[in-house]
Amino acid sequence: MRVLVTGGAGFIGSHLCEHLLGAGYEVVALDDLSTGSLDNLAQLDGDPRFRCRVGAVEDEPVLAELMDRCDVVVHLAAAVGVKKIIEAPVRTIETNVHGTEVVLRLADKTKRPVVIASTSEVYGKSAAVPFREDADLVLGPTTKHRWAYACSKALDEFLAFAYWRERRLPVIVVRLFNTVGPRQTGRYGMVVPTFVRQALAGRPITVFGDGTQSRSFTYVGDVVRAIVALVEHPGAVGEVFNVGHDREITIRALAERVKALASSASEIVTIPYDEAYEAGFEDMSRRVPDLSKIHALVGYRPTVDLDEILRRVIEDVRKTGAPG
Repeated sequence: MRVLVTGGAGFIGSHLCEHLLGAGYEVVALDDLSTGSLDNLAQLDGDPRFRCRVGAVEDEPVLAELMDRCDVVVHLAAAVGVKKIIEAPVRTIETNVHGTEVVLRLADKTKRPVVIASTSEVYGKSAAVPFREDADLVLGPTTKHRWAYACSKALDEFLAFAYWRERRLPVIVVRLFNTVGPRQTGRYGMVVPTFVRQALAGRPITVFGDGTQSRSFTYVGDVVRAIVALVEHPGAVGEVFNVGHDREITIRALAERVKALASSASEIVTIPYDEAYEAGFEDMSRRVPDLSKIHALVGYRPTVDLDEILRRVIEDVRKTGAPG
């Protein structure tokens, strides 16, 4: 079976391509390289079952050509990162909504199964932790750019399920929770690679807000394993699944763990949200998934704990010297 991965040169996309090839699939990656990099796919060079096409999902002739040659689509291409979202809200909304609309419309012509990558951000300011897939979504006001990404991804989900209910297009939605690992850049505000690079360089480790907000971090290998398991299970069609880790940590404690594991002398400093992003920035106090649904269907449980994730990221940054 051949899989088309949009955003295939990105952090998660490149790991997914690698995992799919290891599982015996043929893979085509499509990426416009706006946030991805061909360096992420260097290890796949020479594999006859893999090819990469540089282009955007909005380019319908290109996407239609690739889709015609594939059996399933995993749609990861999106504008990501809080920093990028704050700086370019128009591009964020247009990329996420229009790109997904094009993918679904073209897939519907031949009923190609589509996996839509969504995000834990859609839960917004909900206090019903851990988050269940059937829980209410609580977003902030439309005047706050911070919620544009969450709203655009929620609209992606609504559109995907509309195609499923009205046209029987096989869709699966995955809500990803803070995926981390090697190859991830901190350029767009991702906290773990940012902390690691700061710690290794001896620069201050910058915690935005007061550091009491908590997150749960998932190793990218666990995430791609979950996506493939859902693709292979017919019971996943027409459903939404949380994919993540159910152990949470405060951002201040995360900074301390990074500092210790990197043997760094860096100072940990806090920066108010208004200075880090924009005036009136709102954040989620906790973000933890309920994993019972995906566990019941495919037996998914995260296998890599936070300290091991951090060790692998630290090793990767030391080895590659990657900026970000």
